[in-house]
Amino acid sequence: MRETTAGLRSSGFFRFIDPKVFLGENALKGQKLLAQGNTLGMKAIINAPCKGKSLKETKEKDKYMIDSSAFQGKKAAYYTLGCKLNFSETSTFGKMLEDMGVITAKRGEKADICLINTCSVTEVADHKCRQAIHRMVRNNPGAFVIVTGCYAQLESENVSKIEGVDLVLGANEKAHLIQYLSNAWAQKFAQENGLAAQTPQNGDAESSQNGDAASLHQHYSVKTKEIKTFQPSCSRGNRTRYFLKVQDGCNYYCTYCTIPFARGNSRNPSIQSLVAQCEQAAAEGGKEIVITGVNIGDFGQTTHERFIDLVKAMDQVEGIKRYRISSLEPDLCDDDLIEYCAQSRAFMPHFHIPLQSGSDEVLKLMHRRYDKALFAHKVNLIKEKMPDAFIGVDVMVGCRGETPECFEECYEFLKSLPVTQLHVFPYSERPGTAALKIPYVVDEKEKKKRSKRLLELSDQKTQEFYAQYIGTEAEVLFEKAPRGKAMHGFTKNYIRVELSPALAKEEYDNQLIKVRLGDFNHDKTALKAELEVKGS
Repeated sequence: MRETTAGLRSSGFFRFIDPKVFLGENALKGQKLLAQGNTLGMKAIINAPCKGKSLKETKEKDKYMIDSSAFQGKKAAYYTLGCKLNFSETSTFGKMLEDMGVITAKRGEKADICLINTCSVTEVADHKCRQAIHRMVRNNPGAFVIVTGCYAQLESENVSKIEGVDLVLGANEKAHLIQYLSNAWAQKFAQENGLAAQTPQNGDAESSQNGDAASLHQHYSVKTKEIKTFQPSCSRGNRTRYFLKVQDGCNYYCTYCTIPFARGNSRNPSIQSLVAQCEQAAAEGGKEIVITGVNIGDFGQTTHERFIDLVKAMDQVEGIKRYRISSLEPDLCDDDLIEYCAQSRAFMPHFHIPLQSGSDEVLKLMHRRYDKALFAHKVNLIKEKMPDAFIGVDVMVGCRGETPECFEECYEFLKSLPVTQLHVFPYSERPGTAALKIPYVVDEKEKKKRSKRLLELSDQKTQEFYAQYIGTEAEVLFEKAPRGKAMHGFTKNYIRVELSPALAKEEYDNQLIKVRLGDFNHDKTALKAELEVKGS
């Protein structure tokens, strides 16, 4: 769970937006709505296509016109739960609001708009989402509260019933955040002042209101098969690294997972458009880009292009010094991709490959598309071509069908592999998944026991990997830190490095600095930068 704020700046006045650019072909259907209110200091004018007409049927002269004075000076707070893809998308939401004149609320400052980007990968994630929503509502009385993300898509109606929630946007609708927010603001003002206002409809999307004058409780989400929108995201928020979304959705439908239902089928933009975003990041001074998505290796379902061709094209962008691939399915981590990365200019020796289980029997129950032998081949090939590579692995423990013998097989398999770090998480029952039909159930106590063993193995492997580099020199891309605090950054092979306050300098932010790697820090989560050598 991570709180994020995008660096926001004031925008200009009226914006005339071509709906084909702003909303894409899956545009809103609705009617013209005019509302004016002093309570929010707002004046919103929304010219939507005529009721019953799609965007294609609307005349070219019809434009969306949103008066940015409705947003000018408003303060927004953001809260992100879940993966790097969610972080990237939250930063994009921040940019969308920034372009309308919204600024970020400082820590502890009351916000006018609260946006919570949710996760639903486990039952625990659902619980954390509800906690975050309640906390945002409690800490920002009177704010307009928007909830989006995977939990919002899967449980849109239930989320909309939470006290204080005004607007819930599903996977298709979140790309149209400004339009929905403008309409909802106008409707809320009309509701509070006894004026008539109509709720815009989005095809088969649902909208509900419970009559609570304090909150609209609107929710919009389409069925999974109708999720087709791709929302571009390339942003860094308050971080050094950029997060570039290259793909969304998943066609795999593993038996334990709800993400395909929350995100829809696999889809992607063109290589050309993604390279343009990399070039823009470089022009803004970016040096590192993390490639994000739901199932990145499945890139090309929309455009019939190949992921390796995207990698090669991005590698040619001047100014970007480092790329990292956030996660690759074993069956999509092609040998030729590994070999290319080994001699690449900018792709780092850093891989994250989800295993989920080291038991072939359990992998079959999960409907994973590989076996232990294939996974071992990929790991060993990476280490053969890039001996210094950092390899992270996702492992699920206690899933249905994981007998004690299956777990021991998984443990010994992971112990034998030259991997660096394990991301361990316990299996969680997800409504509507095929895994619920598997009879063998692991109790919670046993899940915790198995998790503990794997986490101890992970710590051992990570520390052994780090120890190899003590006393060596490495370039580290540092991230900004508060004055008087240690700076942190990563080497090319993802070793976390800590630079003491005595050596830290403000100008090191977003710079590659050559340091000598010393001993472990106090909690063994990083190596200390013992000696500054040279800036680059």
